[in-house]
Order: sequence, then structure tokens, then C-alpha cells
Amino acid sequence: MRNATRAIVLSSCALAFAGQANAEGFWSGNWYLTLGGSGISAPKFEGAKDNKLFFSPIISLGRGNQPRFSSRNDSASFAIYDTDVLRAGVAGKFIPGRDAGDADELIGLSEIKWGGELGGFADVYVTDYLRARAELRQGIRSHDGLVADLALDAFTDIAPDLRISGGPRATYATSGYTKAYYGVDAGESAASGLSEYHPDGGFTSVGAGAAITWDATEKLQMSAFTEYKRLTGPAADSSLVEERGSKNQLTFGVSASYKFGFSLD
Repeated sequence: MRNATRAIVLSSCALAFAGQANAEGFWSGNWYLTLGGSGISAPKFEGAKDNKLFFSPIISLGRGNQPRFSSRNDSASFAIYDTDVLRAGVAGKFIPGRDAGDADELIGLSEIKWGGELGGFADVYVTDYLRARAELRQGIRSHDGLVADLALDAFTDIAPDLRISGGPRATYATSGYTKAYYGVDAGESAASGLSEYHPDGGFTSVGAGAAITWDATEKLQMSAFTEYKRLTGPAADSSLVEERGSKNQLTFGVSASYKFGFSLD
């Protein structure tokens, strides 16, 4: 699953069920829509040794005047339960296809169809400057495995319009995912020249990410970010990674976005 698939970031969407004394719909109140894009240098595919430049659009819809802290790693999410300490709800992401046209190293391997992952998330705001997030998603069409992402982010404003953030990340996946992206069956081995490999589930990567975000104006926001992760377990042991790729995966880029505010009755 290439990092560039994190193309659409739909974050901080919340439903306010409690505390409403009238019969207004959940859509009533202040909302914001953020549009923008990111220029990213990321591995050609998960496990690749070379990077490629990608463009990733940003579309963020949320309720309230100010969005809660979120990371570019967050999947698109919609909060069903939302308090000062805990947010929980549904999460999902689009997964593009992967084939030999993406990199010569993939020649001879089966095509992975485009699809998605759908599941749930939970954010715990441990303190005013520390957020823990967990996501669990089921693959649809691209693979039939479960993927769990874990992250811990510390964030602080070093100036009124300048924020830094960062922390550790880890990903766990079942065999339905690792076989699709890291497995090499007998036919693929013969066609590609890679050693045959049949992975199980396990932790596929650990690492850390960081970002610096500048509020250029009240509505215009710019950011620079980087992330390093080390492939582990069934991902690191793949013949695709060992023979043609790298266990070290580095992503970095810049982004700019503009926030539009509106109200619904």
C-alpha cells in the first residue's frame, strides 16, 4: 500500500448528539470545508527502494469553527461519538491499484485491483497536547485482510501561527493483506524471477512521523512533513523487499490548503 494512496484526508467530522435542547438536525451549525493539495516524495510502492513524486489532494470536511488536531496519516473518518477526550466512529480509505506499470520491480507479479478499506477509528486526547489514534479497517477488492494502524502524536504551538507535531507509528496486518502486497506464489516466482514467498500476518512496519504547520492567514495553512518507517515481520521478509526493494521507507513533502467556513440551519 503506497504512501501516496493517502490522497484524500477527510478529518474531524463530528456529530453533536448531546446537549441540543431543540429539534434541529445534526447538520445544523457551523461547518468548514478545506481544499488543497500536497506534493509528496514517496516510495514507488510499499517496499520499494526508490522514491517517486506524487500529488495528493486534500479535502477535509468538519463541524465547528476550528478542526481538532489531525495527522496526514489519518484515514477519512466520521465521528459518531465525540467528547473532549474521546472521538470514535467510522474510517475508510481509497486504495489505488498496483501493477507492473508502477515500477519495473513489479514485472511478473499479479495486478492488485483498486479498492478500499472500511472500518472504525478511535482518538484519545490524553492531554491538551497528546493524541493517541487507532484504526481497524477491512480490505475491499484490493485485498481481503484486516489492517490496524496505531499512532501517538504530540503537538504544540511554538508561536501563535506555528505548530509542530510528531510521534511513533506502527501497522499490523493479517495474511489477507500481506499475501496481496508481499506474497510471491509459484507462478509469480517463475514470471518475475523472485523467490517464492508465502507470508503470514503480523506487524508490517514501525516508524515515526513529524510535521510543522504554519497558519499563513486565518484560512490559508501550509505544512512540511516527513515520515520514516522500517518494514518488519512478514513485510520485511518478502522476497520483493529483500531482493529488489528496501526495508527503509522515507516519505516527505509539502502541502497547502484553504479553509471555507459556512453555516447550515
